[in-house]
Amino acid sequence: MTNAPEDQPKQSWWRRLSAGLKRTSSSIGGAVAALVTKRKLDRAMLDDIEDVLLRADLGTEVAARIAEAVGKGRYDKDVSADDVTSIVAAEVEKVLAPVAQPLVIDATHKPFVLLVVGVNGSGKTTTIGKLAAKFTAEGRKVMLAAGDTFRAAAIEQLKVWGDRNKVPVIAKAQGSDAASLAFEAVEAAKAQGADVLLIDTAGRLQNKTELMVELEKVRRVIGKVDATAPHAVLLVLDATVGQNALSQVEVFGKTAGVTGLVMTKLDGTARGGILVALSEKYKLPVHFIGVGEGIDDLAPFTAADFARAIAGREAS
Repeated sequence: MTNAPEDQPKQSWWRRLSAGLKRTSSSIGGAVAALVTKRKLDRAMLDDIEDVLLRADLGTEVAARIAEAVGKGRYDKDVSADDVTSIVAAEVEKVLAPVAQPLVIDATHKPFVLLVVGVNGSGKTTTIGKLAAKFTAEGRKVMLAAGDTFRAAAIEQLKVWGDRNKVPVIAKAQGSDAASLAFEAVEAAKAQGADVLLIDTAGRLQNKTELMVELEKVRRVIGKVDATAPHAVLLVLDATVGQNALSQVEVFGKTAGVTGLVMTKLDGTARGGILVALSEKYKLPVHFIGVGEGIDDLAPFTAADFARAIAGREAS
């Protein structure tokens, strides 16, 4: 019996996700297998398992909780790697289930203004391009704004995505005032009847004060055109930075009023567990994750799939 067409994307996404998280799942699974084959479960083994999970950046609380769950009723018994990865998947899913929330575009706001923030190099502009493709495919009228006015490359990159998606891009010369560009973009999106406006922003963390002032100004002027905007503030995080992602959530959370997360480049790291640590600490909605450069490699975040992939389990 062949799969129904609607099952196909799910399956292909699972394959991409599990392959993308291979470095993380291998670092966990390989180390766990090496530990459990040699001896019966004792306190030292649980400490070692906890260390493995910490190295994958799952965070101290989650790692300790998983080790405790593994130990429950199993002291002085043989345990299999399968037992441990099954518990890892179950405990990770518990952390992620509350934050795995779709990004809802509220059609009563027209345009629905999405401010996209993150440090340079996090994959912010590419994520905007991929989201534009997704929203356009859903039949929405999309507009982009090149608000990272400090980097000519970012402006050009956004124009390329605009051409590719056949959506208009509001842009000015490098060095222009980002807030006035955002103001004009919201006005243009209103005038042209756009459903969604995606605004790129600068991400220079070298000078946090300057960045905060600029982002606050951008938010303020957007609010002058539409008092309810921005309607969502997405923080794009690069999984390869590991623990540094925690401080980025802290900074941008205070500065931009982040409402949800997008995590990219999970295929480039053995520390994909950082998403678990972030979810445990900040409880912010995770809307999308990316496991590659392709336009289909950004997909809505699902807790069960991610938890199984990170633990190296098969699809449920």
